Amino acid sequence: MEGTKYKKKKDKKTRNSKTGSFMKELLSGSMVSEKIILKNLGYIAFITLLAAIYIANRFHAEKVTRETSKLQQEVKDLRSESLSTSANLMDVSRQSEVERMIRQKGLNLEVLKTPPYKLLVNK
Repeated sequence: MEGTKYKKKKDKKTRNSKTGSFMKELLSGSMVSEKIILKNLGYIAFITLLAAIYIANRFHAEKVTRETSKLQQEVKDLRSESLSTSANLMDVSRQSEVERMIRQKGLNLEVLKTPPYKLLVNK
C-alpha cells in the first residue's frame, strides 16, 4: 500500500517539474523561438503570404471601385451633354430656324412654292 502512495507522489512531482519546465521555457523564450516557430515556419510563411494577398486584393478592389465611380460620373456627364446637343440640333434644324439663318447670312435662297418632282430618263 505504501508503494502506490509513493508512486502517486512521484508522478505528481514529475508532472510539477514538467509544468515548471514548460513555464520556464515559455517565459525564457526558448520554447517560442526553437520549438514553435521553427517547427511551424512553413505554416507561418503561408499565413503571411495569404495576409499579403488579402491586403493587395482589398487595395485592388478599392481602386476598381473608385474607377467605376469615376466612369459612372463621366457617363452621366456625357449623357447630359448628348441630350443637350440633341436638343440644340433639333432646334436648329427646324424649317423656320433654317430660313432665319439663311436670311442672316445673306444667301439668295428661297423656299420652294411647288413640290419637287422626279425626272425619269428612258434609255
